[in-house]
Amino acid sequence: MQHFYVWKLSKWKRWSVVVLFAFFTAAFVWFERDGSFSVFSGEEPTAIAKGSANEPNIALTFNISWGEEKVFDILEKLAEEGTQATFFLSGEWAERHPEIVERINEEDHEIGMLGYQYKSYLDQETDEVRQDLIKAREAFEKMGLEDTNLLRPPSGHFNKQIIEIAEEMGFEVIHWNINTHDWKNPGTNEIVDTVMENTTNGDIILMHASDSAKQTADALEIILPGLRTKKFQFVTMSELIDQAHAEAELVE
Repeated sequence: MQHFYVWKLSKWKRWSVVVLFAFFTAAFVWFERDGSFSVFSGEEPTAIAKGSANEPNIALTFNISWGEEKVFDILEKLAEEGTQATFFLSGEWAERHPEIVERINEEDHEIGMLGYQYKSYLDQETDEVRQDLIKAREAFEKMGLEDTNLLRPPSGHFNKQIIEIAEEMGFEVIHWNINTHDWKNPGTNEIVDTVMENTTNGDIILMHASDSAKQTADALEIILPGLRTKKFQFVTMSELIDQAHAEAELVE
């Protein structure tokens, strides 16, 4: 005779399962919408998402994966305010625009990478991710940028395995905690408000210098002096990590 076992949940247990299911569903929806995993403190592979809350240093970061026009307006605004920033560039874009890369470097901004092709690492096999990182590193080395070890995964998409691969290859994964969504062009005032109302000590601000970001330069005209008035100090990502003793946070 065959015996079949049936697990009957009590009313309390059934509600527990429902609550847990709702929680993980909400977490999944949040990730799909925001393009990033939430961060929690821990001792496993880490991504830098914020610096020290005890110091007024903040890092202004820009992603570039396509276009060659809007970046100049942004560089001019930064120069006018004497502000250093960190630019994350895709290797493919950098190869097509070596003169812009040179200008970014000569104006004392820090350069990090967005991989080579700017294709989500979550959509690729691990060997493909490694090859993309190798190709990106080679592209930057050919331009004389041998020490480019800051990595922001394309679209901010990563998980524990991606971080492990990056760390094995000598990269430090950089995320953000203030997202301006400026590439959506929500309006100059909205970009300004997002930054001015939410920035606190140690924050990493995400903006874009691709041609899709048509309102970013105008927003910077208000943001840069505005944040200084609030006594914040602009530093590069490396300075945020080294000088401010940035607190690494685990990405689950």
